[in-house]
Amino acid sequence: MTASYTERVDSRPLSWVEEKLFMGQTFSQYARSLVTPFNAVAAVIVLVGLAVAVMRFTQGLAATTNLSDTYPWGLWIGFDVMTGVALAAGGYTLATTVYIFKLDEYRPIVRPAVLTGLLGYFFVVIGLCFDLGRPWRLPFPIIGYFGVTSVMFLVGWHVFLYLTCQFVEFSPAVFEWLGWKRFRAWAVRIALGATIFGVMLSTLHQSALGALFLLAPTKLHPLWYSPLIPINFFISSIFAGISMVIVESTLSHKVFTNQVGGPEHKEKLDKLTVGLAKAASTVMFTYFGIRLIGVMHSDAYGLLGTPLGLWFLLEVVGFVLIPSFVFVYAARRRMMRLIRITAAVTVLGVILNRVDVSMIAFNWQEPVRYFPAWSEFAVTLTIIMLFLLLFRWIVNRMPVLYDHPDFEAE
Repeated sequence: MTASYTERVDSRPLSWVEEKLFMGQTFSQYARSLVTPFNAVAAVIVLVGLAVAVMRFTQGLAATTNLSDTYPWGLWIGFDVMTGVALAAGGYTLATTVYIFKLDEYRPIVRPAVLTGLLGYFFVVIGLCFDLGRPWRLPFPIIGYFGVTSVMFLVGWHVFLYLTCQFVEFSPAVFEWLGWKRFRAWAVRIALGATIFGVMLSTLHQSALGALFLLAPTKLHPLWYSPLIPINFFISSIFAGISMVIVESTLSHKVFTNQVGGPEHKEKLDKLTVGLAKAASTVMFTYFGIRLIGVMHSDAYGLLGTPLGLWFLLEVVGFVLIPSFVFVYAARRRMMRLIRITAAVTVLGVILNRVDVSMIAFNWQEPVRYFPAWSEFAVTLTIIMLFLLLFRWIVNRMPVLYDHPDFEAE
């Protein structure tokens, strides 16, 4: 919340910058409030990341990565892009739940979910720029260089359009913050159309990321390769998004305690979390069955006893099947801590799957394996930190976790 004009000691009216950007403080007060241990660590991480970014764009991939002709995709694609897109799926999942299926009880958590999705996709594009280089060429597929037979062309167009949809879905919060009632009213009216269009886009580009690996049947390990891999990517994005919403809502209500209500709000959040756990468990069990069908189709049973086969079992049993049952067990007994721990484990499982497909199980027979350079980790950590900083900046200023008192609910 921001301070009112009458709360100033010197009785001077707040300027727009002080009111909206500095949260009701003068510049000196706001600057002093930024001196915290977390911000100090974040500054170091970002500065190192910026230094690596300069190296990347001035000296090329060879100076900052361990990529090669054998392993052209590394951490920046396997984690920053493929994992980022999956974990950002909470936006379309919750928006569909509220705006299309009209489950209005989940409305209190739809805005933070959409914000997480919006920022997630934005930083996916940033991560993609590091891998591709020449960021000024990103608009080319949009303005006339069409490659309609390319899966990457589809992904590029969909990310561009879906970012637009998510901004439209989140824009009511922006307009409430700015006090623009007329723009806010129009944004609310078109939210349903943007959500429907966004779901269509998400269905296609989430699966299209998996379809990229259909082009490499001899390079991807048989336990991970399957004609169903596009469906695997799409279905896993659903429970990834749901689990990420549980994790995000848990952390947000601990960090931004001044913006949420009292015990009654916690009770409502617990009820919603139980519902999300039930939904996630159903989708995860379905996903596990489809993964088994993929193994049957590939006739890869004999590989389950190999080291990579045991790693595969860890992924699908340890991070999918077991958590799906734990979700059910915890939801039936309203064990909130167990639900939230299981959600975090599920998120780790989705990360593991994307890293497995793009790096560990890819070119699995090569004698020399790829391992990211320290600079690749530095860029990834910087992107994560920038995500957290921007999320915090927005939540501290805009009505994301609470309803703006001057506006009725959508």
